[in-house]
Amino acid sequence: MPKAPSKLPRTVTIFTLAMINVAAIGSIKNWPVTAEYGFASIFYFLLATLIFFIPVSLVSAELATGWPQAGGVFAWVKQAFGHRTGFLAIWLLWVQNLFWYPTILSFIGATIAYIFNPDLANNTIYTVCMILITFWGATIANLIGMRTSGWISAVGVVLGTFVPGAFMIILGVIWYTTGQPLQITFSWDSLIPNMSSLEHQVFFSGVILSLIGMEMSAVHAKDVMHPKRDYPRAILLSAAIIIGSSILGVLAIACVIPQKEISLVSGTLQAFSYFTKAYKIEWITPVIALLMAIGAIGSLSTWILGPAKGLLAAAQYGDLPPFFRAINRHGMPKRLLLCQGVIVTLICLIYVWMPTVSAAFWILSAVVTQLYLIMYLLMFATVIKLRSTMPKHERPYHIPGGKIGLWITGLLGICSSIYAMIIAFFPPSQIETGSKTLYIAFVALATAIFTCGPFLILLFQKPSWKKQLEHEKK
Repeated sequence: MPKAPSKLPRTVTIFTLAMINVAAIGSIKNWPVTAEYGFASIFYFLLATLIFFIPVSLVSAELATGWPQAGGVFAWVKQAFGHRTGFLAIWLLWVQNLFWYPTILSFIGATIAYIFNPDLANNTIYTVCMILITFWGATIANLIGMRTSGWISAVGVVLGTFVPGAFMIILGVIWYTTGQPLQITFSWDSLIPNMSSLEHQVFFSGVILSLIGMEMSAVHAKDVMHPKRDYPRAILLSAAIIIGSSILGVLAIACVIPQKEISLVSGTLQAFSYFTKAYKIEWITPVIALLMAIGAIGSLSTWILGPAKGLLAAAQYGDLPPFFRAINRHGMPKRLLLCQGVIVTLICLIYVWMPTVSAAFWILSAVVTQLYLIMYLLMFATVIKLRSTMPKHERPYHIPGGKIGLWITGLLGICSSIYAMIIAFFPPSQIETGSKTLYIAFVALATAIFTCGPFLILLFQKPSWKKQLEHEKK
């Protein structure tokens, strides 16, 4: 079994880390979900930023700079609540990706379809084939090493997010300022959404989901050249880029596509197609589609590696069989990456079962929401406990406001996470998801089964797992 080099070089700069965050969170694939709210999307986006995104960013910065050990969330939660709970946290971060991968992969497939034949975007067989080809290609690329993975993320976010995102925003501004017909009304009344029932708020869980992941880059904290100084700066830079571009991009889509016609998978390209036809520059649509596909692949590359490296830390602690501790000469967790590839291949078959591609996209997103937000509940509780039990531990970055600021930040994150988990159980009326009972049952059952996973693994844990680890260290 090859061993990791004794000291891998620090290769991640502020820019690279910020681009990893933007690639993971700021993908323009997330814009159509928020655009479903029309002008009220600004209200929901700012609300999600205030009660969720800002708390996650502040908590991540404090924990990552105070405990920059390999493993990220695993190291933090383990420090506060013990290794079993830490294992649960990193397990949830990893396992939710198994359901998220098919959603980003379906977006990649739909985007590539616009290069050749837009009708393929809603073809189930085409979608499944593109999911498998793209995912396994990205997995193989990540096995090459961190430098390659970071490069893919940086190039992907510049070409696939900045360029098409800026172009979309410019087209939207031109459309609005030249008095073209709008699908939304810009008024104070339309800014405040209908909040009379949970069903009207169901897409808010999608807005929350579009902002998750800031803590994921913490697994690379030890790869940053100056982690205690550079990590908070990278957080600030990436947060500003994500929030600003997302608000403008969402409005651009909502301006030209009727709410009921927005596709959760290809809504961004729908808007591009509408703009380019109106301005008689249809030739540029395939070019934009290609760039967006590159950006989505960069985001996929980021998420394939990050959680797997975190789970590797748990495996190296002895929480997984020795089989999963294998790494290649680049320090990449080869068996974990290959294992998750097999599982994702099986999960993507849900696209065959659901009535439409958008329905499969949403139900997978609902499961991701549940699993990920359980992990966030642990993370918010962790920052509060560690400030209490280890007040003198060096933290180059503190959540501002002292204890009051800490509790406000933690409680905001906890309450917003619980709220988003509740509304994610309601299927959106705009999408045909089949039986409401089966929808709720699937989300609940998948959440329960995969949350119990680490407890079942530890139940059958063998002493030899740690013994072999001690032998390998000698």
